[in-house]
Amino acid sequence: MTIAGVYITEPAPVPAGPALAVKDLFDTAGVRTTYGSAIYAEHVPAVTAEAVRRLEAAGYAIAGKANLHEFAWGITSENPHFGWVPNPLAAGRTPGGSSGGCGAALAAGLVEAAIGTDSGGSIRIPAACCGVTGFKPTWGLVPLDGCFPLAPSFDHAGPMARDVAGCVRMMQALVSGFEPAEAGSLADLRVGVAWTAGADPLVRARVEAAAERFPHRREIDLPLPEGVYPVFLREAAGVHAERFREHRELYGENVAAKLATALRVTDAEVEAARVARERYGERIAELMDGLDLILTPTLGTVAPRAGVGDLALRAAMIERTFPFNATGAPALALPCGAAEDGLPASVQLVGRPGDDALVLAAGRLLERAL
Repeated sequence: MTIAGVYITEPAPVPAGPALAVKDLFDTAGVRTTYGSAIYAEHVPAVTAEAVRRLEAAGYAIAGKANLHEFAWGITSENPHFGWVPNPLAAGRTPGGSSGGCGAALAAGLVEAAIGTDSGGSIRIPAACCGVTGFKPTWGLVPLDGCFPLAPSFDHAGPMARDVAGCVRMMQALVSGFEPAEAGSLADLRVGVAWTAGADPLVRARVEAAAERFPHRREIDLPLPEGVYPVFLREAAGVHAERFREHRELYGENVAAKLATALRVTDAEVEAARVARERYGERIAELMDGLDLILTPTLGTVAPRAGVGDLALRAAMIERTFPFNATGAPALALPCGAAEDGLPASVQLVGRPGDDALVLAAGRLLERAL
């Protein structure tokens, strides 16, 4: 059966350790793993993905596989093959995606932890929509062996939990030698604040109130990664081109439309996008000179209404998350208070690549302050 986007085989055993939802993009030995696709509806891997294996070794117990947007390419988790993931906070709202089943399972209280992936916001967007916490580590820090790729140089695996401490515990299991950091107080941190102006009024108010907890803060003019997306599209096309030719009829229309666009991207567009991506990373590094963290809204809105569609929502939903997939920087999303329609707003904390422990430490301090 499926509850809140988590597939559970009855009778469900009582987990021996912290209950874990595994995004159905990660292989699990002997357990059906679909990648959210009809092509793999009966696929049962022989080997468990490395990140999942590490969590199990640390005592986490798999409660179920979490539904997702098809092939993890979308931000609504409205899956045409295995059903739409509900948002337990509010009927008729999207849980976000692509790790929507993970966010929903946490919000519904079915699990204590979840392992997701994030290629443009797919951990942080569901965390924001479902009022939970999600962390996208530095690119390459958490292994992706045994996880179906989307756009490999943008793909990250990372933890989702009900609070920052839960994410820290998971990082200790996922990354050998990971040492949590302790920032003494919010006053020890220099923070650049960006991208609040375009958010909905109450979301903006909640995020700016969170920013005010940092005494040493300043507004920064943070650019968006213009012209970078063709690299993502080319990588996704490389993953799917042959499969799409052979099984076009088994792809949902949403992902098929994006693949059709990806397959039309030219070499010249990709090369220009690679240059733009490199320059964007350099610009972000320059802007962080004299700063420890960047603070932004995770989303400019609360969870949108379901049924609007990924293609209509996508650009606005990934606007503040995708930039840090382009740079590979660690980024944490955590709830920061009720906003429009009583639904949670989410604040995003971002560090330099490699500063994962600092971002999480700052998140714990902010969480306590809020």
